[in-house]
Amino acid sequence: MLQVCRRPFLLAAWASVAVTLAAGAAPATESKASKDPALVRAERVLDRAILFDGHNDLPITLRSEFGPVPDPAQYDLRQRTRWQTDIPRLRAGRVGAQFWSVYIPGEAGRDFARTQLEQIATARRMIEKYPDVFEYASTADDVVRIRRAGRIASMLGMEGGYGIENSLGPLKAYYDLGVRYMALTHNTHTDWADSAAQVPARHGGLSDFGREVVREMNRLGMLIDLSHASEETVLDTLDVSQAPVIFSHSAVRGIVDIPRNVPDSALDRLKANGGVVMVLFVGGFVSPEAAKAWAPAMAEFQFRAREAKTPQERSALFREVFDKANIPKPTIAQVADHIEYVVRRAGIDHVGIGADYDGASGWPDGLSDVSTYPNLFAELVRRGWSDRDLEKLAGGNVLRALREAERVAARLQADAFKGAPRQ
Repeated sequence: MLQVCRRPFLLAAWASVAVTLAAGAAPATESKASKDPALVRAERVLDRAILFDGHNDLPITLRSEFGPVPDPAQYDLRQRTRWQTDIPRLRAGRVGAQFWSVYIPGEAGRDFARTQLEQIATARRMIEKYPDVFEYASTADDVVRIRRAGRIASMLGMEGGYGIENSLGPLKAYYDLGVRYMALTHNTHTDWADSAAQVPARHGGLSDFGREVVREMNRLGMLIDLSHASEETVLDTLDVSQAPVIFSHSAVRGIVDIPRNVPDSALDRLKANGGVVMVLFVGGFVSPEAAKAWAPAMAEFQFRAREAKTPQERSALFREVFDKANIPKPTIAQVADHIEYVVRRAGIDHVGIGADYDGASGWPDGLSDVSTYPNLFAELVRRGWSDRDLEKLAGGNVLRALREAERVAARLQADAFKGAPRQ
């Protein structure tokens, strides 16, 4: 259990309360006695757990607003932003660790490596601007250490394998720059893996080179992200990977039957693999009613996005298309249903959280931004979840998967060294 004395931000909060009381005034916060008991318990669990979210798209939001590699002076995350993410709300949401997505669009068709490097630079500059809040984490042990120090452990996740430009060499370079997972695809096929969103299939799953990519990611200790991958790509990857996989931001097809969601065929194999489905909050994936309106809107966006020349044009197009789509709002209960479906099918050790904030639209009431994670955990408290299972969901499971990926990498690297010819 983490101790309060090891959390500078909590000490500061208590110091502020003490000053207020010394001045003879009651603290201007809602007393726990008047709060929903389920929410009180959820907040207590998240205060001692590590809430490790699998996917936040703030870096591409910054690029869309300010251009490639924006100067950190152009934005201030210490103040409430017009987006879904800022420091006060991350603190309110009890976020302890975050995979920051360094997404690049596959539809662009060119400049993949350059754009990928710009996105990594954007995320790293953002992290470095607030050293008292964020710290780059290289390993699972780093995540624990940073959280204990009261900061938000930060790792990078590439969304789509376009940036390796069909070469294994860049994978190592991206790993060295802080990337700890890579999604094999996004909304378009790569030259070596099929996407769930593009038809017809090009490879029937993974190509031979795609299998080499999976093996190299295992060797590096980089988690394989199967969100956005086709069912065939998912199953091929599970055949090859020696390390746990993740779905950094996905829902389940057993509730909302769309290609983007995780099929039962994958859930049934997660226990043997050790992988984790990190459930997202986006209405078009968690609500059957919302999915009916989301699917044609996404098809229109993808078709028109091929002509967008800049991230700003893509962002404006996304808002235009989805603002007119009139997508019904999902509920917190529907998000919880997806979490419990994963648990029933794969087990409690194979579920996590990957909200997809600042990367989509159509949020449930009560889950509108990064401050609202406790509301979801309160819903699960009401459903009878134990504190131990809530802690696994919050981040325990993905940390276990990351540690196992690190162990696999150490073994593969040691085996390669033993087999190397003597000089």
